[in-house]
Amino acid sequence: MQKKKLLFVCIENSNRSQMSQAFAKIIGDENIEAYSAGSKPSGNVNPKAIAAMKELGYDLSTHDSKSLDEVKVFAPFDAVVTMGCGDACPWMPAKKFIDWVIPDPKHMEPEQFNEVRDFIREKVTELLKEI
Repeated sequence: MQKKKLLFVCIENSNRSQMSQAFAKIIGDENIEAYSAGSKPSGNVNPKAIAAMKELGYDLSTHDSKSLDEVKVFAPFDAVVTMGCGDACPWMPAKKFIDWVIPDPKHMEPEQFNEVRDFIREKVTELLKEI
């Protein structure tokens, strides 16, 4: 079976797209190549996201906040998933484009942040079943 390539995009590439990439790697295992990027990358991964994923045994601190230019070398993708990037949403060579409406958890308290994390896990699980 050929690996499926996924790209997750949000604005800063510091929360939602990073956690989506992590879940795709965890759930999809060796069948998935997952990438993430931001339309306006912040340059770092939010410590709250690192803490939220650490609770699940995943080390998000090894991830980098990346621009779309940095990931376009991996195109074409089987699916590009955008999350509230508005007008700044990218065009990338892909078979499928999906937009998820996921609130940016950047300023949320840990409890609400973890609710967003768990919602992302559900969305990624559904996506992997579809592709």
